[in-house]
Parts: sequence; C-alpha cells; structure tokens
Amino acid sequence: MQDLFKGARFLVLGFRLINQKGIRRFAYIPMAINTLLFSFAIWLGVTKFDQWINNMMPNWIPEWLLGWLMWIIWPLFAILLSLFVFFSFSIIANFLAAPFNGILAEAVETKLSGHPPSAMPWQKMIKDTPSLLWNEIRKLAYVLMWMVPLFILSWIPVVNIIAPILWVLFSSWMLALDYHDYPMGNHDLKFPQQRAILKQNRSLAIGFGLATLGATLIPFINFLVIPAAVAGATALYLERLK
Repeated sequence: MQDLFKGARFLVLGFRLINQKGIRRFAYIPMAINTLLFSFAIWLGVTKFDQWINNMMPNWIPEWLLGWLMWIIWPLFAILLSLFVFFSFSIIANFLAAPFNGILAEAVETKLSGHPPSAMPWQKMIKDTPSLLWNEIRKLAYVLMWMVPLFILSWIPVVNIIAPILWVLFSSWMLALDYHDYPMGNHDLKFPQQRAILKQNRSLAIGFGLATLGATLIPFINFLVIPAAVAGATALYLERLK
C-alpha cells in the first residue's frame, strides 16, 4: 500500500515538472495532441453514450425486464464504456505524441540529473521516431492480447461483477508500461526489458498507473496527463527503478 501511494506521488511531481524552465516547451505538443483527442472523446461519449448502452442490450429481452436490468447494470456498462473510450483514445494520443514524448523524457532527465542530453532534441527525435513508433505498435499488440479476454469476461454472468476492477487494474498497469517506455527507451531498454523491471516494482507501477488513470478521467486535467505522466515516469525511473 505504501508503494502504491509513492507511485501515485510521482504523477503529482510530473505536473510540477512540466511547468519548469527547460521542460515546458517540450510539453506543449503532447499537450495539444491530448487536448484535441480527449475533447473529441468527450464529445463522442456525450452524444453517443445512450445509443451505445442500448445497442449492448440483447433485442429479445422484454421491455419491462430491460428497464429493470438497465437500472441495475447501467453503472457497470457506464464504467466499462468509459474505460474503453478513454483508454482507446489514450493509446491513440500516445502513438501520435511518441516522438515528442521521447525528447520530453530526456529534457526531464537532464533537469533532474544535471547531465546534458546526448544529442540535440530535434535530431534525436528524427533519429528515434521509427523505433518509438515500432515500440508503440508492440505495446498495442500487448494491449489487445489482454483486452480481448477481458472484454469476453465482461459479458459472462456473475463473473462480470469483478470485470470493472480487472479493467481498472489492467488499465493502470498498461499506463505505467506506456509512460515508462519513454525514459527507459532513452536508455535503450526494449519493451520486454521494461516489463521485467516494472514487474519487480509492481506496486509502484500500479500506484503510478492508478493515479494516471484517475487523472485521465477528470475533465480538463486529462488534457495535461500525457506530458505530466511522461515527466512523472521519468522521475520515478531515475529515483526508484534505474
């Protein structure tokens, strides 16, 4: 439990770091990408939510039973749908912002460690873009490998009661993996190595991911999550994982 809170504390530190001199300018582009995508996600969720909920219900259920079931299971569907929409848009946002997140992580590390960067930021971004995008594709494959069985589990009667908890834990773990990729990638650690390191510090990772997931679901705060989480993950890596 103590490590969960310690992990969450690094996200708070990330929000402070992105406003510091030498880091602020590298946070603007991921912030703009996140703002556009999450604004679209919120608009889509507000306008289509009822329609999606109704489409999830089988057609053979009588009207009187449907109303009773909606009253009971609507919160479950609401949680699952919200997690799915926001998590999906988070993946897209991170994919688009990946080249900029790498240099943001390096700027944060330079600030915290006092060591100069190994290359000019924009030169490094151009050089590392192919490997960063490939890493994002590998992470997406890993996400889908777990999302499919979780989605199936969500429809199994009785068992699906624990589905929201499993989705929250899975989303937190994936967000921790996602954002630690940038500082670890700057040190030439590949995705399997990153997973191994975070598994050894699972409570810290889950705590960081839970805080990030919670911030992602808060309107307006979620626009700042990507750069703050990159900065926080970099600080966590330097202080506790490296």
